[in-house]
Amino acid sequence: MLEKLFKLQEHNTSVRTEVVAGITTFLTMAYIIFVNPEMLSTTGMDRNAVFVATCLAAALGSLVMALLANWPVAMAPGMGLNAFFAFTIVGAMGYTWQQALGAVFISGVIFVILTATGIRRWLIDGIPPSLRSAIVAGLGLFLAIIALGNAGIVVANPATKVGLGDLHAPGTILAIIGFFVITALDAFRVRGAILLGILFVTVAAMLLGLQDVNGVFSAPPSLLPTFLQLDVMGALHMGFVHVILALVLVEVFDATGTLIGVARRAGLDTEGPRSRLGRALFADSAAIVGGSLLGTSSTTAYLESATGVQAGGRTGLTALTVAVLFLAVLFLAPLAASVPAYATAPAILYVAMLMMRELTDIRWDDVSEAVPAALTTVMMPFTYSIATGLAFGFISHVVIKTLTARAREVHLAMWVVAALFVVRYVFFPEGG
Repeated sequence: MLEKLFKLQEHNTSVRTEVVAGITTFLTMAYIIFVNPEMLSTTGMDRNAVFVATCLAAALGSLVMALLANWPVAMAPGMGLNAFFAFTIVGAMGYTWQQALGAVFISGVIFVILTATGIRRWLIDGIPPSLRSAIVAGLGLFLAIIALGNAGIVVANPATKVGLGDLHAPGTILAIIGFFVITALDAFRVRGAILLGILFVTVAAMLLGLQDVNGVFSAPPSLLPTFLQLDVMGALHMGFVHVILALVLVEVFDATGTLIGVARRAGLDTEGPRSRLGRALFADSAAIVGGSLLGTSSTTAYLESATGVQAGGRTGLTALTVAVLFLAVLFLAPLAASVPAYATAPAILYVAMLMMRELTDIRWDDVSEAVPAALTTVMMPFTYSIATGLAFGFISHVVIKTLTARAREVHLAMWVVAALFVVRYVFFPEGG
């Protein structure tokens, strides 16, 4: 049944490999189960209900991605999007969390329309090859700064923005060791090298008394405090126009960049006649609507899916495994919490290093291609925002092509997107 559903032989993979890849992806993104409720609860939302909504939204999105697109891409409420939801829409702008959920729902519906009409694919087709490669490399750098922060290797510094952390900290030492373990295992082509590295660090932390198992089973809390609590009508007034615009822009390009980046790492076709990118885009769009109904911020494709791809994941069975694990976490939350951030950090960092190879595909001999690509790559980690990196890349591409008398080379989609980003930053700077 699995062979017929996911075409494992065609993708040169096996059930074991896909399951291991799914577990690997899950372990590197499981932090969202605890981070998302913490962030959204600052808006007044019930923390336990958000925990359930987070797990269900991740399971639903990953399941749709698995069955509809057959891609090894996992879904969950997105980091950055939840911060925008909690600290900007509700915290800074003063809207209710119900209205914020309504805005997420509306943006999801717009997202579905853009996908169903082919406009989203048209937007993607307009991205030049150098910029596409830069998106992948930028995602890698973004993953790297997240991983280095989780490992304690990079920390905030008021004088220099970032600085070197405490390399004597036990967790940091274990993360460094874990990184080299993963690299060595993968060099010897050991299946599940990334998963083994994560487990190695986790077990070592437990043996050293740095990490405790906080129980095993717990009954799932009630979802009712957030289920269907969105205020769509409250989100339709004029004050929410720029909020919805910002959500759509971030969702379109964050998710699209992630899907393209992970798919390219997996060797999947994203442009040819057999490409399933359209289905993946639709699954991604539908997940946003579903998540808003459950009671969480925008659901999106996860960068951490790249760790599963590196572990051998090539089909939707990887995403299906992630979906099952998110459902299991409803009953095993204390056990899932036993994997520390510094155990998943080396896995994320290793994948980030591999994604940097995309830099070789940028046309460095053409300034009009190289500079926008470079801006895209560096602005993602330096602003801690994938959307900002994309904005700098799109706008600079159009401007530089125009100033060098090569405006005809710019796809109409690039003009449209660049204009939308300009409108966003000129008229609605608080929306970013």
